[in-house]
Amino acid sequence: MKIVYYRLALFAALLSAPFHAGAQDIYTVGFAQDTMGNDWRVAQVREVEEGFKDKENIRFFYTNGKSNTAMQVMNIEDMIRANVDVIISSPRDAKVMTPVIEKAYDKGIPVVLLSRTIESDKYTTFIHPKNTLIAKQAADFIAEKLGGKGKVFVLQHTPTSTPGIRRTEGFFEQIKKYPGVKVVDMKVANSLRSEAIIQTEKAIKEGLEFDAIYAQSDSMAIGAILALKQNGIDPKDIVITGIDYISEARELIKAGELDASYVYPTGGKEGVEATMKILAGKSVPKEIIIQSTQVTKENVDSVTPIF
Repeated sequence: MKIVYYRLALFAALLSAPFHAGAQDIYTVGFAQDTMGNDWRVAQVREVEEGFKDKENIRFFYTNGKSNTAMQVMNIEDMIRANVDVIISSPRDAKVMTPVIEKAYDKGIPVVLLSRTIESDKYTTFIHPKNTLIAKQAADFIAEKLGGKGKVFVLQHTPTSTPGIRRTEGFFEQIKKYPGVKVVDMKVANSLRSEAIIQTEKAIKEGLEFDAIYAQSDSMAIGAILALKQNGIDPKDIVITGIDYISEARELIKAGELDASYVYPTGGKEGVEATMKILAGKSVPKEIIIQSTQVTKENVDSVTPIF
């Protein structure tokens, strides 16, 4: 009943707003987000929302897939039936969500993908930092900090998403260049702090020995640090890296409990810019790369967190 009510509420929101404001056409833009239970995902939606705030001809709304691929697919189906003018999304599952994204694209609805893509080129533009490059940089950093010898525990981002796939493949590919560094275990924590706490505590209780933690998001790195402390382990004794570079990561780097993070902008601002160009009939690149920066204690004071 909750899902039905939620979807009816979505249609009500779409149909209740006026279609014209004076002589200016009103465009409807829907953002089908994976989840609003993750601070980075919330920040991504808020950045898009803020970008449209001063656009009087944009009627913006978002949906919450609640970390459920089927629900995110249904939300996009609703947007297609409502004939929105642009769909923005960050697909939770690259494979499963390919058909519904293709369906929207084939119906002539422009699709802007933020941070995650699909197994097809049937979308309008894909905006993202380079996950594979970030993963390789993290592997090099950890190997160097370990002096070329040690054991690494990996906390994985959502494994069905393209960042989860590329942050894993890139790291494993690069770490092979260091024969003395071994990945001893990898547990899925879906970029959630709570799951990272659970998975790290599980690893500790299983007797897993590790010298470093490669957390594929800052939320997971923070969860791992909390779990280490709860189990009497000083995070400063473990090499720990995260990805995103949020404010909490900055403070942890300053405190010496997190060794590095990698700036991973949400792409919200760029998504708004691309959407406005599309609605104005202008062309946009198929791929828009956002730059990332490695942040350590050496440059932590000069790099601004993404939120």
